[in-house]
Amino acid sequence: MHLKSLELLQFKNHEKTRLQFSSEINCFVGLNGSGKTNVLDGIHYLSLTKSAVQSSDSLNVQHEKDFFAIKGQFELAEEKKLEVRCTVELGKKKQIYQNGKALAKTSEHVGLIPLVLIAPDDTELIKGGSDGRRKFFDGLISQLDHAYLDQLIRYHHFLKQRNALLKKFAETGRRDLTLLDNYDSELIELSSVLAARRNELLAEMAPLLQSHYSEISQGQELVSVIYETEALRPDFEEYFKSLRKKDLITKNSNAGIHKDDFGFMIGEHPIRKIGSQGQQKSYIIALKLAQFQIFEKEKGEKPILLLDDIFDKLDDLRIAQMMQLISQHTFGQIFLTDARPERSKKILSELDSEVSFFSLKEGLISIEA
Repeated sequence: MHLKSLELLQFKNHEKTRLQFSSEINCFVGLNGSGKTNVLDGIHYLSLTKSAVQSSDSLNVQHEKDFFAIKGQFELAEEKKLEVRCTVELGKKKQIYQNGKALAKTSEHVGLIPLVLIAPDDTELIKGGSDGRRKFFDGLISQLDHAYLDQLIRYHHFLKQRNALLKKFAETGRRDLTLLDNYDSELIELSSVLAARRNELLAEMAPLLQSHYSEISQGQELVSVIYETEALRPDFEEYFKSLRKKDLITKNSNAGIHKDDFGFMIGEHPIRKIGSQGQQKSYIIALKLAQFQIFEKEKGEKPILLLDDIFDKLDDLRIAQMMQLISQHTFGQIFLTDARPERSKKILSELDSEVSFFSLKEGLISIEA
């Protein structure tokens, strides 16, 4: 599977961009702010129906415009063709089209085009809050398992309703405990199901994470992910209900999988506390490569790989390890960005791969020989 062509219309700083791609490596070069990452983000939209950078779709509409559109032509297995189009019009619902047919729900599309992104701010998965780690693992599983995504959407719907009800209780002084019981039952059941799927994924990921970390860092440290959840407790239902008094006081739900976290460990300690910058970078890349390998195994094909500004963020050792993997054709189609053309050309020229270079300046692109 690979992306043959991409069209960006009024998307960020791209007024009207049309590109044809190599099925192997595509490198975008140009100064920071020229629009390199925006091309990668357009590809991210075509896979996951959302931006990897902005939480709000409307922020990706070009200034003083009222919509953006992204279109991609893919070639799937057995030479099957797929056109994906994403449109966002201010004040209206985002729409995804497959071969011209509008989907009823954007979630129907997630997982069809598996994608892995390695980006400069990935270390925030280690340094940041639990919400980012939950989103990462939920996004990973959602690309593999539509039932999980549907259940996750359902969970957050009931969570939102329950929290609104708790606030209403506080405002009015009246309590509908029967309705609260109904929400509790849904959240308890969904928490148990979703937590079990998260736990299953981590069991599959553990040996892959360790293997890739050892390759990239050339180190002997043991690394792991510890799933921190109350939802797998045998007495989770009782535990959830025992917090009702606290929920009523705080006007918030204090138990459920939205409280989970994932501990990134080196040895027996959190890597964010004792890991060096190099160890943390190696850990994140190993995590993403494990994601890539799981996608390839489950989907039966290599996902698209986006590498944003990777040469700037890695030292020579880790770049060499990544290039060795690329030279061995470990990956399928790759899109990468670099602010220094001479560097990327030197590194990529040493690979036995077809490479297309695109030079960007203020959203305008020229193709280089």
